[in-house]
Amino acid sequence: MANRPVQKETNRRPHFLQFNNLACETAGGKVIFATDEWFAPARNLLKRDPPEFIATAFTEYGKWMDGWETRRKRIPGHDWCIIQLGVPGIMHGFDVDTSFFTGNYAPYTSIQAACLDQMPSFTLEGDRTGMAASPSQFEAVEQLNSDSWEELVPMTKLNPGYSESCHNYLNVTYPHRVTHIRLNIYPDGGIARLKVYGIGKKDWSTVSSQDLVDLVALVNGGVCVGYSDAHFGHPCNMIGIGRADSMGDGWETARRLDRPKVLKVDEKGILQVPGFEWAILRLGHPGIISKIEVDTNHFKGNFPDSCQIQACCLTPDEENNLIRNQGCSDKTPKWRILLPPQKLKAHHRHLFSGESVVQCGPVTHVRLVIAPDGGVSRLRLWGRPVSNNMTRFQQISKL
Repeated sequence: MANRPVQKETNRRPHFLQFNNLACETAGGKVIFATDEWFAPARNLLKRDPPEFIATAFTEYGKWMDGWETRRKRIPGHDWCIIQLGVPGIMHGFDVDTSFFTGNYAPYTSIQAACLDQMPSFTLEGDRTGMAASPSQFEAVEQLNSDSWEELVPMTKLNPGYSESCHNYLNVTYPHRVTHIRLNIYPDGGIARLKVYGIGKKDWSTVSSQDLVDLVALVNGGVCVGYSDAHFGHPCNMIGIGRADSMGDGWETARRLDRPKVLKVDEKGILQVPGFEWAILRLGHPGIISKIEVDTNHFKGNFPDSCQIQACCLTPDEENNLIRNQGCSDKTPKWRILLPPQKLKAHHRHLFSGESVVQCGPVTHVRLVIAPDGGVSRLRLWGRPVSNNMTRFQQISKL
């Protein structure tokens, strides 16, 4: 099969954008405290959909904004909020998006983090536009000592929310598990979205080696590490929670331009095309996969004709080499077939088990290959976790 070249971007985006947004509302993220929400509530920060602007939209408190916006501060201090991550994990970067906040954006920000043993019981309910934290809420949040949490991002200047400057990308190097973050703005103003990019971290010591677990799930530490095309939707969506609620909540590629002018099929009804698209995912834990789900939910006129799944064991160095070479490298172990080519259907949950799934032994990475193009909403890989030492032994024995 021919490989599709990756289109080069004029403005290189940070690599951490490949990871999962652990704070997104669809992953269970929520705002549990905010000092002030006069113009727009802090919960907007965690929306999955891009921010929008409606010039004629106003509320009784002022201009309607699709983000978090505090009033012009006239008392000592600065504004801040606390976000409980939907999926606790390791942080790699942030996108502080100021879209449409131009004359009213927060000029500076800093971000702190903590790993709390017990989740706070308080939360913010309902539409809080026009509201501020009450004395009792301040008293409750003081128990978290959030002002002394680890500082991941020092005070940093933000850019205004014009299209060319709205994404404020902030790299993070912090190897510890995080459950909550504190977003500080100085002294006041607005932010449209906050995306917290990282990798979920599960306590695998609580999982039996006999348990069947979705090894690639977002909540279990799965992550996309490379792909050929994501024109309409990023492949990281495939490992999200629950079934997709629309085509926008899945991986969808552009239509390949090398499609034959007249299509033909083989004896199994699979289209004979020269090209394909691929996405590589690292499992949350090495394991032996025995059951697979490929869900094309919502993809009715744009589902792939067929798919196959390959698997292998990679060390961190081999993974980095694979990423540098855009998914193809002679220096990595050979991909082995986990799921042979399968004809797919529109808007359908495909389940594969038993003899359909090839026994590859312990693996750390999979590559989903779709032909010729199209969309997949969810990928589930159920298997038994195995120790890292066992995986490495299997890897050495293949050399």
